[in-house]
Amino acid sequence: MYRTLCVYCFQGVDLRQYSKQRMEGMLSGFQSDLSSISSEIQTLQQQSVSMNVRLKNRQAVRSQLSQLVDELVVPGAMISTILDSPVTEQEFLEQLHELNNKINFAKELSFRETLACSDIQDIVDRLKLKAVSKIREFILQKIYSFRKPMTNYQIPQNTLLKYRFFYQFLLANERTVAKEIRDEYVDTMSKIYYSYFKSYSGRLLKVQYEEVADKDDLMGVEDTAKKDILYSYRNTIFTLGQRGAILSPAELEGPILVPHTAQRGDSRYPYETLFRSQHYALLDNGCREFLFLSDFFMVAGNSALDLFNSIMGKTLSMFLKSMSTYVSDCYDSIAVFLCIHIILRFRAITAKRNIPALDKYWEAVLELLWPRFELILEMNIHSIRNTDPQKLGVLDTRPHYITRRYAEFSSAIVSINQTFPNERTNALLGQLQVEVENFVLKMAAEFPSRRDQLIFLINNYDMMLSVLMERAADDSKEVEGFQQLLLARTQEFIEEILSPPFGGMIAFVKEAEALMEKGQLDRLKNEEARITQLVRGFSGTWKQSVESMSQDVMRSFTNFKNGTSIIQGALTQLIQYYHGFHKVLNQPTFRSLAVRSELINLHHLMVEVKKHKPNF
Repeated sequence: MYRTLCVYCFQGVDLRQYSKQRMEGMLSGFQSDLSSISSEIQTLQQQSVSMNVRLKNRQAVRSQLSQLVDELVVPGAMISTILDSPVTEQEFLEQLHELNNKINFAKELSFRETLACSDIQDIVDRLKLKAVSKIREFILQKIYSFRKPMTNYQIPQNTLLKYRFFYQFLLANERTVAKEIRDEYVDTMSKIYYSYFKSYSGRLLKVQYEEVADKDDLMGVEDTAKKDILYSYRNTIFTLGQRGAILSPAELEGPILVPHTAQRGDSRYPYETLFRSQHYALLDNGCREFLFLSDFFMVAGNSALDLFNSIMGKTLSMFLKSMSTYVSDCYDSIAVFLCIHIILRFRAITAKRNIPALDKYWEAVLELLWPRFELILEMNIHSIRNTDPQKLGVLDTRPHYITRRYAEFSSAIVSINQTFPNERTNALLGQLQVEVENFVLKMAAEFPSRRDQLIFLINNYDMMLSVLMERAADDSKEVEGFQQLLLARTQEFIEEILSPPFGGMIAFVKEAEALMEKGQLDRLKNEEARITQLVRGFSGTWKQSVESMSQDVMRSFTNFKNGTSIIQGALTQLIQYYHGFHKVLNQPTFRSLAVRSELINLHHLMVEVKKHKPNF
């Protein structure tokens, strides 16, 4: 060794250099080993990831295969339940849902051409046929049960709704059977509704008033004062009375009439009462039927409307034909107008319930009723326009029966029309009012004296206004029109009744006031004799004249309240004239007249006049 080192040293090789090289060799080997280990770790990681992916894939495949196997397996419980259990059992319904899922799954597999599908297709098909057969028999039995006499078909309908999935199953799996059931239901219910409503409508007609209005029962026709016991109803064709109660919520949606009960009690009803009962039964049954069809047969929109019309169409056509026959010979305008408003309210009810099934029917009914109502109203207008006052019997200053008819009729139509205003109706009522006003003037012209003419006009205007204000709004066109006419004629009448006892004084006051405005009062300074006569005449006779005037007014007017108002107006006007008389005689032109001392004190006159106001 020593020798070798010596040799190296001799050869000039540095020992430190040797150690360095050896160390570098060792480190290089270590680095190579580390590199190899890192590569192995990466390989292991890759293998781990790959194994994880394969595991997940296997698990996914296993899950899908497990689900597939579950769906391909038809449990024995399903087979026994579908084959043996009654369809009304809850277990049958549950298994039917499961069977429906397997049928849909089998269809899906067949689309994918999955070979395993063939393993269960046969048994699923046989179970489906069995289920369809049992469901068909069950539903048809329920439908046939509707046909039994005295059956409340709502009960089996409610039963069917509990099993609405049955029809859904048929519709999805056996459309021919579903169509058969639907057609059978439509045919059955169509006949049931038609038979029921035909019978019900016929029995309702037996409790209608036998005496009805005819073409001669018009507003302007002479009152022949028929004595038959049923004429009292015919008079109500212009009077609303209690007939308007049919539109109140309590009666509008009240129980329908039971005809045989009404017959036993010998009760009779106007047409609108029968109409309300008939159409409320239609509304009630129609809404319920539409909801059933939408729910059980799973239809909506136009499909639901078409199905509803296929069931109710025959019944609705019968209703329209019957109404067309009635309307063509009807002259009771209030009955027709009430029927119109019954339909308007029923239409609002179905709209609120969001049931459009009867919308077209409501429109068809209104298209029948509106023209007839307008025609009857126009006939009444013409009857008043063509009335000859000289053919209406003895003249009388009391309210005329034709104006009373108008007042009752107009107030009835106005009050009914307030809820659903109709401009055409308002226009016709306006024409009718014009003709009545002209009629009243024609009748008044038959009286020889202006006083009697005014009494007749005031009595008629007051009566019409009183009747109208009971039902119509205070600001209605009819009320305002007659208020103005009554005020004008009342003022004229007051002047008329004041004229005989106090005409001289009134004429002097008017003449003097006119001259005062022109500054020419001196033209009357030579009228001392006239003034003296007026002062003394008033002082001596005014009490007797006022008493006589009051009695005469109260005898002339049928409405005591109106008579009292006229007396008060007349006395107020008299005081105003006498106040004017005082004012004139206080002018410088007449201050020197001795007769001024005989004038009655105004305050004293007012106190005395109040004693003569009647207490009504």
